[in-house]
Amino acid sequence: MRHDLIQLPPPAVYTFPMTSVWWTLLGVAMGVIGMLPIARGLLRRGEKRARLAERRARDSERLAELGSMTGGLAHEIKNPLSTIGLNAQLLGESIGDSDLPDDQRDRLLRRLESLSREIERLSGILNDFLQFAGRMKLDPQAHDLARIVEEVCDFFHPQCTQSGITMRVQNEDSTIRVNVDEGMIKQALLNLMINAQQAIASQPRHEDSSVPSGELIIRVEADDAEARVRVIDTGPGIESEKLEAIFHPYVSHKSGGTGLGLPTAKRILEEHGGGLSVTSEPGQGSEFVIAIPRVPCG
Repeated sequence: MRHDLIQLPPPAVYTFPMTSVWWTLLGVAMGVIGMLPIARGLLRRGEKRARLAERRARDSERLAELGSMTGGLAHEIKNPLSTIGLNAQLLGESIGDSDLPDDQRDRLLRRLESLSREIERLSGILNDFLQFAGRMKLDPQAHDLARIVEEVCDFFHPQCTQSGITMRVQNEDSTIRVNVDEGMIKQALLNLMINAQQAIASQPRHEDSSVPSGELIIRVEADDAEARVRVIDTGPGIESEKLEAIFHPYVSHKSGGTGLGLPTAKRILEEHGGGLSVTSEPGQGSEFVIAIPRVPCG
């Protein structure tokens, strides 16, 4: 008995036009090429952050070594200096109660006052040095940066008024949470405000004492990543060749300055994972910018 075999149709073969393949490959290639600049930028940014972190680590280690070597010496100087100051005060009281002629007594008291001022100045230099060179022990906690700035400005406002300086504070309405040592951040900000006040006061005052000698603007702002405090003054400004040097220890362009206020502020902010930068132009004033990482929301 004969059976005919059932013939099945051949399987269907689906083909894509070659033009579609080329366009797909071209799109992938263009996407890769477009991502290359972004990838290079991210890589450079990562390398920059790594170099910055490495430099900060070296600087911190160097300062720790400097502090350990010289901290003891500074304390050895500070203790007898305090004793000298106390004895000068007692001597002044004895001279004031003595039977010396008035002109001779006044002359001796003036010399003792001069001695006491120098003792206070040297003590201040030692305190600044110990704070700058010593190891900083931070107690970081979550704080509202706007509140910290407001408290420092309230404290410093009378000094601005006395110098004929108009202070303006521009704060954001919302809370700006940062994880900082409140006392240290207040000190860094105060150092910058004192520096700005002295810069403005170094300029000639207007003949009319009611005319402000300058402005000090404190501006608080933030984005998702960091918070910033801008300290802007209308002082004489800083020459470009001197900008980088102002953060070096013992570099001061003010009479009687120790040259440690700005370096100490910069170090405090770097210890918090932030930074301090400056832009300035002679005759146009200066702007110092504090940058601090924000506490992530939620």
